[in-house]
Amino acid sequence: MIRPLWYVAIFFLMVVACGQPPASVHHPDYSSLELGERPNIVWIVAEDLSPLIPPYGDSTVATPNISRLAEEGVLYTHFFSPSGVCAPSRAAIATGMYPTRIGAQHMRTGPWFRFTVKDKAIANYPRKAYEAMPPAGTHMMSSYLRRAGYFCTNNPKEDYQFRCELGAWDESNFEAHWKHRPDKNQPFFAIFNLDDTHESMIWRRAKDSLLVDSLLEVPIPPYLPTTEVAKRDIRRLYSLIVEMDRRVGNILDELEAAGELENTIVFWYTDHGGPLPRQKRTIYDSGIHVPMIIRFPNRQLAGKVDSQLLSFIDLKPTVLSLVGIEPPSYVDGKAWMGKYADTEERQYVFAAADRFDNQTDKIRAVRGRRFKLVRYYNLNQPYYLPVKYRETMPIMQELLRLHEKDSLDEYQAQWFRPQKDSLELFDLQDDPHELHNIIDDPRYAATVAELRNALDKWIAETGDKGQWPEEEYLEKIWPGGQQPVTEAPTIQVDSGKISLSCPTEGAQIAYQWAESKEGLSPAWNIYGSPIEPQNGKTLFVQAHRIGYRPSSIVSY
Repeated sequence: MIRPLWYVAIFFLMVVACGQPPASVHHPDYSSLELGERPNIVWIVAEDLSPLIPPYGDSTVATPNISRLAEEGVLYTHFFSPSGVCAPSRAAIATGMYPTRIGAQHMRTGPWFRFTVKDKAIANYPRKAYEAMPPAGTHMMSSYLRRAGYFCTNNPKEDYQFRCELGAWDESNFEAHWKHRPDKNQPFFAIFNLDDTHESMIWRRAKDSLLVDSLLEVPIPPYLPTTEVAKRDIRRLYSLIVEMDRRVGNILDELEAAGELENTIVFWYTDHGGPLPRQKRTIYDSGIHVPMIIRFPNRQLAGKVDSQLLSFIDLKPTVLSLVGIEPPSYVDGKAWMGKYADTEERQYVFAAADRFDNQTDKIRAVRGRRFKLVRYYNLNQPYYLPVKYRETMPIMQELLRLHEKDSLDEYQAQWFRPQKDSLELFDLQDDPHELHNIIDDPRYAATVAELRNALDKWIAETGDKGQWPEEEYLEKIWPGGQQPVTEAPTIQVDSGKISLSCPTEGAQIAYQWAESKEGLSPAWNIYGSPIEPQNGKTLFVQAHRIGYRPSSIVSY
């Protein structure tokens, strides 16, 4: 029987993206890269999207700009987030550590940390809001790059589970752009967050004209309904993919027009899996497996595929390694290329799901190349927990309607089972949608033992903060409900130079010169060595340890 193109494409996608191991793990020869001392870095980050694009085998819609990146760069087939939702994922990226290590596993710990967090905003959050508490001395990736002379911009999200580290960005807002650097020879690190494919756009853009045929034949995973309501939302998703791809093209065009494309390493990836029900917020591959493509200057390694297991925790050490900065010892991730590359292949990636808004769960997962083991802790809860944000989506409402009528088929109904199994094992080669739990099959007893041991070891080594109820953990880091405060920095003058220090362990000190406190800029300089006085200006200094309240501002 002749299958339609989209069917063949999706079959290919499931095989490549969801677990069939190649004959051997392969990756390009990164040692051959010629990048110069300080290449520019651009991250283009799409939201809420699984690998539903032609480079991964899904040709439902064309994505000429992302496809160009794949043709001219390296495509990654086994890249994962440690969480199926954005804020914990972003915490992992910024710190290079698992969210469960730093208390960032809940969605979310505090209010929307878009630019700076006001204490009033924390007080008004409907739950007890707090900031995740990484170990002392943890700094955001962009802080390391700024210290190395990079101009760092973020456009625009700062949803890290903690307020943005003081001094992390030269610019962080909707207008932030690498073009704004004062010295055009200065290398830059720029993030562009594209929200086109975000879950919310499926209902917020519901009345907009589609950029695809209104009758487009779309692939529907077996766990979702095939009604017209469902098809409309999935068509909307593919329309949003087209729109997102156009924005990718605009960013590439800007780099090319400025003569910077061949001086720049371009990353394109998504912040976690898809936006549809049983995708976002889950630890199924539909929630944690993400596409990533990297284009190197002058199309080096063009058309190559990297199939090694990689995680978001690897992004920070890898970027630092690419620009010649030794990654800090505290990171959980590894640099897979660059000066400080770790060539040892990862055997597993790990993921967690905890509280989402006001619904608390606890799930841990370990994934190898073929099998995934899932451990559930709250066994008396159903698999599906209501999240109002998700239930705004018509396809979710359709699922609930059909469930109420008892009209879902075997696979569509699985998510609504009233009680969880304690363990699940999935063969991702034969069961890419993770619908068949084979935990009790004696043929896989050795696999279960191996994965259980790996999961137990990870939980112990990372000091999983989910072992405590959230309120108990909050009391550990905020005794009496009071957030620790970074101590005020001290200013000393010796031999005509100004030295700065802070008693709080691991705090980052930032400073700027201004004529008055009212004239301070959002962009602070990171202190590294004694500085020269400036005539006619006042030195303003502030310190900040991530997870603590920033210090008061002192002046000289």
